[in-house]
Amino acid sequence: MTAQTPGARGRVAIAVNPTAGKGRARALGVRTGELLLAAGFDVLDVTSESAAEAADRSASAVASGIEALVVVGGDGMVNLGVNACAGTDTPLGIVAAGTGNDIAGSLGLPVHDIPAAVAVIAGGTVRPIDAARRVDPAGQLGPGDGPQWFAGVLCGGFDAVVNERANGWAWPRGKMRYNLAIARELPLFKPLKYEIELDGELWITEAMLVALGNGPSYGGGMHITPDADYDDGLLDVLVVGPISVFALLKVFPKVFKGAHTSHPAVTIKRARRVRLNTDGIVAYADGERFGPLPMELEVVPRSLRVLVPADA
Repeated sequence: MTAQTPGARGRVAIAVNPTAGKGRARALGVRTGELLLAAGFDVLDVTSESAAEAADRSASAVASGIEALVVVGGDGMVNLGVNACAGTDTPLGIVAAGTGNDIAGSLGLPVHDIPAAVAVIAGGTVRPIDAARRVDPAGQLGPGDGPQWFAGVLCGGFDAVVNERANGWAWPRGKMRYNLAIARELPLFKPLKYEIELDGELWITEAMLVALGNGPSYGGGMHITPDADYDDGLLDVLVVGPISVFALLKVFPKVFKGAHTSHPAVTIKRARRVRLNTDGIVAYADGERFGPLPMELEVVPRSLRVLVPADA
C-alpha cells in the first residue's frame, strides 16, 4: 500500500557524506538542498564530518517528526538512512550519487541525476520494502551496538575480507583499492567452516564466500543474489563452496549478469532468520562495516518506506 509523499513546505532532513569524492559530495548536497527548497520543502541539514554524528542527527530528525530523510551518496549513505528510518513511518529519499548505487538502481531510482532524484522525492510515491536487522537471542540489539539494519546485501566471506583489507588502506581511492585488496587476499584465502542456521535448521559447510541478499546486488553492479526480492520477506543466502583460485577467477565475471548461480559450487537457500558463524570474519552490509561473526539476522517485512517514482 502506497502513501502520499511530503507536501509542499513539509520539512525534510538531508544527510551527505562531505568527504566522499574529494569533497564533490558536499557540492552535490548543496545542489540537492537548493532543489528541495525550490520544490517548496523546508530543509534541515543533518550532515556531519563524523559518520556516527550524522547517524545520530539523522535518527533524531526522524524522531522529531520530519516528512522524509534524504540521503545523498552511495550505498553507505543509504545504509545510514536505512538505520534511521527502518521501523518508523518516515520515508527515505535517495539521491544516488556514489561509487556504488546498487540499492537505488535495483529500486528503479535515478542514478547520478540530482534533478530527477529530487523530482522523485517531490512527486513520487512511498514503497514499503523489507529490511533486515541484527538480533540477539532476546530480540533487537541496542542503539550502542553499531548498525542494526541493512537493505541490500550482507557479505560474510571472502568479499568481507576484501572490504576489511581495503578499508585499512588510505590509498588508492575508489574501485582500484578494492581490486588491489582482491589481488592481495585471493592467493591467501582458504575455505572456512561455517555454521549457518536457516529458520532453526543447522547447515554446516565449508565456503569461500557467503552473502545474504535482501536485495540483488552490491559492489557497483555485482548481482550476487540476482533473484532476491525486496517484497518476499526472505533473505537469499548464497554460499560458494570450496573452489580453486583459478575457478573463482573464471566464474567471477559472471556475477555482473547474475550468471554465476548455475556454477556447481554455488548454493542458494532462503530463510527469514539466519545465524551465521565462522572464525575471523567481520561482516559488511550495504558496503559498511557491520560487525564480527557470529551474527543473527532477520527480515522484517515492509519495515522500510522508500520514495520511488510514481510509475514504478
